[in-house]
Amino acid sequence: MKIIHLTDTHFVPPGKTLYGGDPQATLAAAVADINRHHADADLVCITGDLTHWGEPAAFASLDETLQPLIPPLQLLIGNHDDRTAFAEQFPDQRRDEAGFVQSCRRTGQGRLVFLDTVQPGTHAGWYCGTRRAWLARQLQAAAAADEAVFLFMHHPPFKTGLAPLDRIALQEPEHFAATIAPHAGRIRHLFFGHIHRPLGGSWRGIPVSSLRAMNHQCWLDFAAEDEIAGSFEPPAYAVVLIDAESVVIHTHDFLDRSRKFSLRKSPVEDWAVRRTHP
Repeated sequence: MKIIHLTDTHFVPPGKTLYGGDPQATLAAAVADINRHHADADLVCITGDLTHWGEPAAFASLDETLQPLIPPLQLLIGNHDDRTAFAEQFPDQRRDEAGFVQSCRRTGQGRLVFLDTVQPGTHAGWYCGTRRAWLARQLQAAAAADEAVFLFMHHPPFKTGLAPLDRIALQEPEHFAATIAPHAGRIRHLFFGHIHRPLGGSWRGIPVSSLRAMNHQCWLDFAAEDEIAGSFEPPAYAVVLIDAESVVIHTHDFLDRSRKFSLRKSPVEDWAVRRTHP
């Protein structure tokens, strides 16, 4: 199974920029690159912060930009999104019985579970009792079917070491952890967004990963206490390859225009050439 993971597109209304960047142009380039190289993907998943301020016009622009995408699409919402405006623009994106943007996909490699961690009025993540009960049912169903589980969410349920971002991570993570604990052994990976950083590791024994956003990034600054420093490090999407034995994640800087060359033939006369051609 091949999944393309993107995150934090931060769309604004057409004709507007964000910190001087153009989210629409960047995502359009990503869509074109995915169609060119990964049209065979089983799914493209964007893990939230689809827009920057949640305006209907921003969601409409996002929808238009995603229309050419060839693989199937799964959208999550983030703290910058408006749940109602999202549902109006994307009525085909499934929600649970309580109206949260949560759903599952069953695949040959396991059950993909998409979570809604948004609480209006705060940038921090929340996962209330209603949502936890829904998640518990999905995990129980996966256990009954003996399926592996892959979780997708916007807010990380753990600290990253970046203080300003940790303050707006998932709140009360112990409740979330208690919900998944009985089934942690079958959760093969947790994908998330929100931090605008490439990150990999594990949490409570579960492998986790995130990646850079589409428009702007959060600079790696472990000394910062209050302000989140932004940067224009290049955007990226991840190519996730899953089989029965492994989950392999390639991070692709799709806008990179540096010179490509064969490692057997150095583009300049230097030590590489001497070693290759003694």
